[in-house]
Amino acid sequence: MIKYVGAAASLLFIIGAPSTLAQNVAEPSDILMDNTEGCMEGPIAQFGRYIGDWDIADEGLQQDGVTWQPGNGARWNFTCVGNGIAVQDFWMPNGAPGGPVPGVGTNLRIYDPANERWEIAWTATRSPGFTHIRAEQNEQGDIVMHWVSPALPQPRRITFFTPTEEGWDWVMELSSDGGESWLPVYKIKATPRQ
Repeated sequence: MIKYVGAAASLLFIIGAPSTLAQNVAEPSDILMDNTEGCMEGPIAQFGRYIGDWDIADEGLQQDGVTWQPGNGARWNFTCVGNGIAVQDFWMPNGAPGGPVPGVGTNLRIYDPANERWEIAWTATRSPGFTHIRAEQNEQGDIVMHWVSPALPQPRRITFFTPTEEGWDWVMELSSDGGESWLPVYKIKATPRQ
């Protein structure tokens, strides 16, 4: 006869864990973002190398297709989740002087070893929901991301360039010919936050 002894015990029984509840249990600090070594080894180090707190200088291409306008900048913080399960980042844009505080965004970046690529989920305050992005590291060591869903009117790709001690660059490009050619429309320069 099986006797119900509570949800935790039932879950342990279902997933095949030992039946005793007196097990060593990870602390939240063990599974969240306190340990980073696991994000610095193997393929997960592709995004692990961006872990840190970054000041962002940004600029966007204007409607004339020639002029670049500086943006308001941002703070971008990359963390290691579960000591190697994933890399998560938090995008915190600066608001315009005297304007409202902008929202925030987050990416959860998970490496898929079977397909040797990244599966990324993005969501943000002003664009809630799930955006699916895929990424792969190219021969130069840069990471190239492509939107999967929802569908966009123009193909979009983003490239994270290989970081150095001084920081790293990032560019978003759009294509009006199905990916045959690409136009840079937004650029980022990340430097370590002091």
